[in-house]
Amino acid sequence: MKLIYVFGTSLLFLVACKSKKAEPKQNNGPQNATVDVIIASTQRISNTVEANGNVLANEYAELKPEVSGRVVALNVAEGAYVSKGTVIARINDADLQAQIAKTKVQLHLAEITEQRNRKLLNISGINQNDYDVALNQVNTLKADLAYTQTLIDKTVLKAPFDGVLGLRLISPGAYITPATVITSIQQVNKLKIDFTLPENYSYLIQKGKTIEVDIDGGRTEKKKATIFATEPLVNTATRNLKVRAYLDGKANPGAFVKVYVDAGENSKSIMVPANAIIPEARNKKVIVVKKGKAIFVDIVTGVRNTGAVEVTKGLKVGDSVVVTGVLFARPGAPVKVRSVKKIEDLIN
Repeated sequence: MKLIYVFGTSLLFLVACKSKKAEPKQNNGPQNATVDVIIASTQRISNTVEANGNVLANEYAELKPEVSGRVVALNVAEGAYVSKGTVIARINDADLQAQIAKTKVQLHLAEITEQRNRKLLNISGINQNDYDVALNQVNTLKADLAYTQTLIDKTVLKAPFDGVLGLRLISPGAYITPATVITSIQQVNKLKIDFTLPENYSYLIQKGKTIEVDIDGGRTEKKKATIFATEPLVNTATRNLKVRAYLDGKANPGAFVKVYVDAGENSKSIMVPANAIIPEARNKKVIVVKKGKAIFVDIVTGVRNTGAVEVTKGLKVGDSVVVTGVLFARPGAPVKVRSVKKIEDLIN
């Protein structure tokens, strides 16, 4: 029995030793993240500022009467081109015409009286005061005649400039007031565009500068426009500057457009792929490999192109910027650089 016990104990001891020998060693040390990098270098990029705008007719007016009354004639050919001075509408002026006739009769009698008194004054038949009263009566009636004629002229509505008429909004016989819109007229042979830019881009606004305009959402080729004026006052609520340009092409007034202003080229820009940037609450970071370790660097970004972003501050030429494996790198931890990429291959 004693021999069996010793043998069994020895067997358990050998099995225990074998189990300990077979147990793998645990590696509690840090694992190196494997990353790909690009070498930061300057590139030439085109800087374009995008803005929203609206198409405007060169001239636009809502045609309203100057006086109240009943419309006795209406000449609105909707959508037709009319010349400046074309009669659009006439308002009943019968009472004014009667007033004109009455004043002419009174003026004729006053002129006869003035002529008679002038002859009498020349032979000292009357005093100067009597003649002055007669002359004043003539001048007063002439002024009344001119005033009434002005009121008659206001009953005739004419086209203020060459242009295309809009839709007719009233019918013949309607009673209208100076607040009534009869129709509109627009000069569409020359179009303008109004758009706004942030005030920090005011240096781009120069008279004669050519800009590009997208009218139909990119379905056709962009049109050209030429800046000719700007609003001197910056909007205090939006901090935007209003700009106006002539459009080279056709469009419907009121249409929404995208405006692209060329801000020139920057030959000292450092570009990185968009997915290499780590966004945070208050800033942005990229990972730079220095002496085999991951260093997190704060950056400031600028222009964004397809798949790439300009870094204006935080990087310098020659930095190794991590572009893959960003999620596995830890601040100050060692990293293993697998390959050096080109930015053109990553954004195409």
